Amino acid sequence: MLENIEINCHSSIKISKGKTIYIDPFKIEKESHDADIILITHDHYDHYSPEDIEKIEKQETIIVSPKTVKALSKMRNVILVEPNNIYEAQGVRIETIASYNINKKFHPKENEWVGYIIEIQGIRYYIAGDTDITPENKQVKCDIAFIPVGGTYTMTAEEGAELANIIKPKIAIPTHYGSVVGNSEDGETFKKLINQDIECKILIK
Repeated sequence: MLENIEINCHSSIKISKGKTIYIDPFKIEKESHDADIILITHDHYDHYSPEDIEKIEKQETIIVSPKTVKALSKMRNVILVEPNNIYEAQGVRIETIASYNINKKFHPKENEWVGYIIEIQGIRYYIAGDTDITPENKQVKCDIAFIPVGGTYTMTAEEGAELANIIKPKIAIPTHYGSVVGNSEDGETFKKLINQDIECKILIK
């Protein structure tokens, strides 16, 4: 299930399985113009980067984004989304999950920022976005979960492992550390704390 999954850095994810899907493209080095779908979780600079979108966007690319990313409302092929709803783009089912902080001020619930569950060829991928453990994401059902573990703005490695152990994906992948926030040890801490029946893959180098 991990074939054709890449983490460029931080929370910048690429899934190439039937469609080429980027989530929060950031620090993209090469112009590829190969994105079928781009998912934006919220409009902080390390998640919504117009210069990186330009490197991967093509004529037919569909961008999926919360309504708060107002610059996108004037662009072509944009789907503006709200939390806890279901959408479709190029035949891909996309569920939005509310993504917010419980005990911090950086990602307030009222902003209606999101994480995503995308379903491709029967596999459900959960991209949590910048979030803490919430009532909404504790209900997620997925095969592969990308969970932020860098702390400060999101869950710590310990909290991320707690969420993984609650939702029980087949594979858990730590994100959002080692670049803007957090350090390389966060991924290893996360890996040590998740249940043994959950496979952990560290893709951030």
